[in-house]
Amino acid sequence: MVKLEITQQPLLQGNLWLGLGCQSGISHDLIAAAINQIFLENQLDQKTITGIATINTKVSELGLVEFCRLFQLPLKTFPAEMLAKVAVPNPSGVIAEKVGTPSVAEAAAILAASAHQKQESGVKLLVPKRIFRLPGQPGVVAIAVAQVSSS
Repeated sequence: MVKLEITQQPLLQGNLWLGLGCQSGISHDLIAAAINQIFLENQLDQKTITGIATINTKVSELGLVEFCRLFQLPLKTFPAEMLAKVAVPNPSGVIAEKVGTPSVAEAAAILAASAHQKQESGVKLLVPKRIFRLPGQPGVVAIAVAQVSSS
């Protein structure tokens, strides 16, 4: 099992929303490994994670639900129509054909952070989507990180 280095903080102290796109059947270990790698490579503090965001069709995805439960993170979902309206740096025609939006991870992260910004602060896509697989485990996960600016 992969260990995630999240220390619980009151949600108001967090400023990072993770957008997640995935294939069916992913494990919470794959999600944890992907987050650990992204946060290590980008020198981000996992204590600042506010929540996870994705497309509404993944609301019952077992690995995702289990991950959010284990780490007490809220799961925010959006319909494809809302996600499709968000301008992102890495849209995918293949994903658009499959789920009805060219972006899940980046668009969901941006929308979730936008919904939680304070006044006119703004949102920045801090880490564009990254795609992860774990040897011997099914599925692929794409993760992007959006930050609520504090200024």
